Amino acid sequence: MVIAFEGIDGSGKSTQAQKLAQRLQDLGKIVHLTQEPTQNPLGKMIRNQFAHPDCASQEIIAGLFVADRLDHIFNKDYGMKKHSEEGAIVVTDRYYISSYAYQAVYMPLDWLMMANSYAAQSLPADLHLFIDVEPDIALSRINANRSNVDLYETKEMLLKVRANYLTAFELLKNKEKIIFIDGNQSQDLVGEQVLNQVLQFIKSKNKIQP
Repeated sequence: MVIAFEGIDGSGKSTQAQKLAQRLQDLGKIVHLTQEPTQNPLGKMIRNQFAHPDCASQEIIAGLFVADRLDHIFNKDYGMKKHSEEGAIVVTDRYYISSYAYQAVYMPLDWLMMANSYAAQSLPADLHLFIDVEPDIALSRINANRSNVDLYETKEMLLKVRANYLTAFELLKNKEKIIFIDGNQSQDLVGEQVLNQVLQFIKSKNKIQP
């Protein structure tokens, strides 16, 4: 099973991905926690682009995300497909819908969906958890917790990214399982809702297994 966390910067999705992974492990599940961009060579190239916003190329970033994602899925040593086939619940902090939301600020959404189609078809997320936060709240969290912000962390950008998420979810509503979580609440309340939704989903999946 693959569970993907999505949300704008400052939504708290990274914290919730970590919390869910720990709670599932406490329940005796085998869990592989990961993230995108990855910490692998291609992911580091993306992070280098983020670190130099004045000369960052959005076309290059979009292409690097496609390459990093394919490596993230198929790498024989650390790929998500390997962990999933070994029986782990894969919890990923961001996945292909992030590309639709973020890179679509600069590039055509239909091209992004086409470029990521092989990844999305090869290892689709069973469940997408969208931690939905008001951009003003997200921005206040970012400013309170970080000394530096990246090229996506402005109110204007957060508004655009959130709108792109909603557009992508509407397009994918008949193909993907997407659950909205109110991320404006406390971390603990969000965490409880996340866990309850995931456990219900796992239970429903188990009921239909042959």
